[in-house]
Amino acid sequence: MASLFIRTADEDDAALIADLSRRTFYETFAAQNTKADMEKFMEEQFSREQLMEQVSEPGNIFLLAFMDDLPAGYARLKESDNPASLGTLNAMEISRIYVVNTAIGTGIGKALMNECIQFAIDRMKEVIWLGVWEQNLRAISFYKKFGFSKFAKHVFMLGDDPQTDWLMKKELNNVEN
Repeated sequence: MASLFIRTADEDDAALIADLSRRTFYETFAAQNTKADMEKFMEEQFSREQLMEQVSEPGNIFLLAFMDDLPAGYARLKESDNPASLGTLNAMEISRIYVVNTAIGTGIGKALMNECIQFAIDRMKEVIWLGVWEQNLRAISFYKKFGFSKFAKHVFMLGDDPQTDWLMKKELNNVEN
């Protein structure tokens, strides 16, 4: 049986996180988007250097998941400004949660999500929220299983393609520690 381990990343993990970010984003979205839009996004908004810098930025928390000691997924939690429709709720964003294609279905995504939710609960957050492409039905179904529901939407630019992301939230104030 495979062993799963999740830990909080630090600055020494910046290159690993950047490479894992680029790999999983490309694996997840390249087939549904044009090569030109993917290349533009990867160069202008998702470069290795930009991703490495995010690891040490205040308010960013990265969780790394390993399966049999191999990097298999990650999550990025963010202390950020709330979308307007969340108002002044004490909230935390799951900015990214990705698993490498070869590890999808192994429980890594579930384990990462549980860690994200617990992280927010431990910090007394009322809500945890995320954005997901409206055409990513697998992810939407996954989030719904954890009690997330759509509360708004916004535009996400992938290269030159304006795409609609659903904003989904899970209320934590009724969750027991």
